[in-house]
Amino acid sequence: MSAEKIEEKATVEDTGVIERPEYVEKIYETFDEMGLNEHLLRGVYALGFEQPSSIQKRAIVPVSLGYDIIAQSRSGTGKTATFTIGCLQRIDTSISTPQMVILTPTRELAKQNYKVCSDLSDYMDLKMCLCIGGEPLEENVKTLDKGVHVIVGTPGRVYDLLKRYVLNMDNLKSIVLDEADEMLSSGFQEQIHDIFGHVGPTAQVCLFSATIPPEVLVITERFMKDSIRILVKNEELTLEGIKQYFVAVEKDLWKLDTLCDFYTHLTVDQAIIYTNTKRKADYLVTKLRERDFAVACIHSDMSQHDRNNIINNFKLGNERILIATDIIARGIDVQQVSLVINYDLPKFKETYIHRIGRSGRYGRKGLAINLVTNTDLGKIDEYQNYYMTKIDELPMDLSLL
Repeated sequence: MSAEKIEEKATVEDTGVIERPEYVEKIYETFDEMGLNEHLLRGVYALGFEQPSSIQKRAIVPVSLGYDIIAQSRSGTGKTATFTIGCLQRIDTSISTPQMVILTPTRELAKQNYKVCSDLSDYMDLKMCLCIGGEPLEENVKTLDKGVHVIVGTPGRVYDLLKRYVLNMDNLKSIVLDEADEMLSSGFQEQIHDIFGHVGPTAQVCLFSATIPPEVLVITERFMKDSIRILVKNEELTLEGIKQYFVAVEKDLWKLDTLCDFYTHLTVDQAIIYTNTKRKADYLVTKLRERDFAVACIHSDMSQHDRNNIINNFKLGNERILIATDIIARGIDVQQVSLVINYDLPKFKETYIHRIGRSGRYGRKGLAINLVTNTDLGKIDEYQNYYMTKIDELPMDLSLL
C-alpha cells in the first residue's frame, strides 16, 4: 500500500453517501498485505500471530488509516490485537507525546491490554504508561513527565490525570473504548463524556466489543464521524465450541450442593464461577473451603495488589477454581479455562455472552452451566431468543458432556 493511500481519507458527497477507497473495505488475508511498518510487523509475528482472524482481516487497515470505527466480534477472536495493531501503525515514535489512549472498564483488562500493546510494539522504541486506580498516582506523573506515546487505563485515573494537567492529549491520534457497551453505560458515561472534552476533533475514535446494543450506537453519534461499522448479528455471537446447559434448582440454597456434585463427576482444567454480588462470592468461597475445595476469589473490594496476585496465579494454573463477580466477565484471557458456571444468572442479558466467552477461547472446546431457580427459568428463554441459541437442560449422566 503506497504512502499516498495511507494518508487518504474518505470523502462525503452532497448526497451524504460516503465513498471510501476500495482498499479500505477489502478483506486482507495476510498481515503482510496490510502495509504495516516493518518494526510493527516484526512484533506481530514475534507474538506468534500467523494469519489474521476474521475481525483482523476487516478492521486493522481501516483503523490504521484513521477512520472512526465501531467493531463487534465475538469473544476470543482477537479484537485487542486488531485495534492495537491498527493504532500503533499511526504513531510517530519521534514525538514523545500521547498519541494513543486505550480505555477499559476494569483494571484487570487494562493490565492485559497494556501487555498486548507492549508485546506488539517490542521493536518500535515505544514508551507507554499504565494508568489505573489502585496504583500510585505519583508513578503515573513521573512517567508522563518523561514523555509517552501510549496510555492504557481506566476512565477514573485517566480523567484524574487530565484534571491535574499532567496528561495532555493535544496531539492525540486515536482513542479506543474497549468493551464499548460497558464504557458507554450509565456507570461510565459521565467520565467518558468528560474525557472526550479533552479529545480534539481530528482524533480517531474506535469502539470494540462483543456486544453493542442499539442504544450504544445512538450515543456514538455524538462523538463519531462517518464511522465504519463492522457488526455481527446476535445469533452469530454465541461461541462455537461452547456447550451451554442449565440446571433447574428449586431453591437458591440448594445451588451449593449442586455445584459440589459437578466437581465429583466432572474433570476440568480450570473453571470460573460467577456470582452477582461480592457478598455471594465471599459466601461461596467460605462454604467451598469448608468442604475442602481449593478455590480463589476476586471482586472489587480487594486491594489491587491482591487482585493482581489472584489473576497471575490463575493464569499460571496455580489456582484451578476462581469465584468471581463481573469484574472479570470481559476480556480476561486464560486459555485453560474449560468451564464457566453461572452460580447466579447475570443481571443483564448482554453480560451472558461475555461470561461464557471466558471458556472456549480461540476455538477451544468449552462448557457453560447455568444454575437456575424456578423464578429465573424465564431468563434462559430470554438468552435463547436474544442470541438465537440453544441452552439445553443438563443431562443426568455428566459423562455425556
